[in-house]
Amino acid sequence: MKRLAILGASGHGKVLADMAELLGWQDVIFFDDAKPWIEKAGRWRVEGGTSELIATIQAYNGAIVAIGDNLVRLDKQRLLAESGGALISLVHPQASVSRYASIGAGSVVMAGAVINVDAHVGKGCIINTGATVDHDCELGDGVHLSPGVHLAGGVKVGRESWVGIGASVKQLVSIGDGVVVGAGAAVVQNLPDRCTALGVPARIV
Repeated sequence: MKRLAILGASGHGKVLADMAELLGWQDVIFFDDAKPWIEKAGRWRVEGGTSELIATIQAYNGAIVAIGDNLVRLDKQRLLAESGGALISLVHPQASVSRYASIGAGSVVMAGAVINVDAHVGKGCIINTGATVDHDCELGDGVHLSPGVHLAGGVKVGRESWVGIGASVKQLVSIGDGVVVGAGAAVVQNLPDRCTALGVPARIV
């Protein structure tokens, strides 16, 4: 029996659990540091917190972190890897991923997402529902592309950046580390590290 441990009993976690079952994982177990206050994530049980998962990590064929905060997600992923966990990625069967694209450990690609040829997705990324990553894009570790985000060809998105729902990024634009791009924004020029950009066209605020 293929057993998967998911750290983070959130709505995002439930989406990953549903995806995992579609992909053939037969026993999906949640862990969350809110245990014992949280007993279940939807129809899936919560066994314990991070420490309990680390203590039993060898009992699972795979593990993945389902936490929306980019920094926390990467930190928890590091802890699981250092504990010997088999970090996996999940790609929804209704996503389209080029055989010439690469996806790092712990990343997830949701239904309707498209990742085109020679795109590189780092570790612990979220490519959410209906997002598109065109050819030759580069995403650093811990990036979150919200639902309906569109990256044109050759876009670079730095580590731990978050691009809000429905935003779009012009071809060959570079977004720095730790950047927040607001919902519906249109990014047409490069953005430096650790800024917030909003609007059409997107401007730093």
